[in-house]
Amino acid sequence: VVHFRSLEKPKEDDFCLELSKLYTYDDVVERVARHIGLDDPTKIRLTSHNCYSQQPKPQPIKYRGVEHLSDMLVHYNQTSDILYYEVLDIPLPELQCLKTLKVAFHHATKDEVVIHSIRLPKNSTVGDVLDDLRTKVELSHPTAELRLLEVFYHKIYKIFPVNEKIENINDQYWTLRAEEILEEEKNLEPHDRLIHVYHFTRDAAQNHMVQNFGEPFFLVIHEGETLGEVKGRIQKRLQVPDEEFTKWKFAFLSLSRPEYLQDS
Repeated sequence: VVHFRSLEKPKEDDFCLELSKLYTYDDVVERVARHIGLDDPTKIRLTSHNCYSQQPKPQPIKYRGVEHLSDMLVHYNQTSDILYYEVLDIPLPELQCLKTLKVAFHHATKDEVVIHSIRLPKNSTVGDVLDDLRTKVELSHPTAELRLLEVFYHKIYKIFPVNEKIENINDQYWTLRAEEILEEEKNLEPHDRLIHVYHFTRDAAQNHMVQNFGEPFFLVIHEGETLGEVKGRIQKRLQVPDEEFTKWKFAFLSLSRPEYLQDS
């Protein structure tokens, strides 16, 4: 007897089926589909149980990825009697040829972030992801250019080249963020610099360790600009009220040591 649980509710049994351990992969999904009244068994995706963590394994079972039911129930040297199932919107063999990426789109002028799931063939590029995203989001103007960034712990680690293949991009551990490239960034003068701007606090309880928070961004600074001028542009961009902004301090960070800067 195998206890089936919905992957969305992994703590509670949904139904039980009496099955032979010699059933093939196709036999098992066919019985599950019949039980829940689904016409197409290829839309069932199964996930094995981890006997140690008492949770679903992180990776689902691939389409015909195991031969028999007995293979689905083995975890190292233990055998479980639990399987998790989910109903997909397209057949599993088709889905396995696709890659789904979660992309957070940051609007250029509104303070809003919308998460989009982009599903494309695995051999697609970052450029294809951005083209797909353009059809789903509101841009500040129709010809706005987009870029894709990798953000981790409130810092920008990478701008993806548009020709990079998406197959190996990981959206499990870090955030993929799409945004418009501002006009001023496209027309950099020889002595302009594109810098990273991060929000940070210092934790008195932890030896004044620097901790980042909030949304990081890029900013162009021009030769000869003072901090006072740059601050004005940051305040305008983030739309921070004067009263709040007077409490902000600005520092240059090298090796996590802040060097506080004067307006001049």
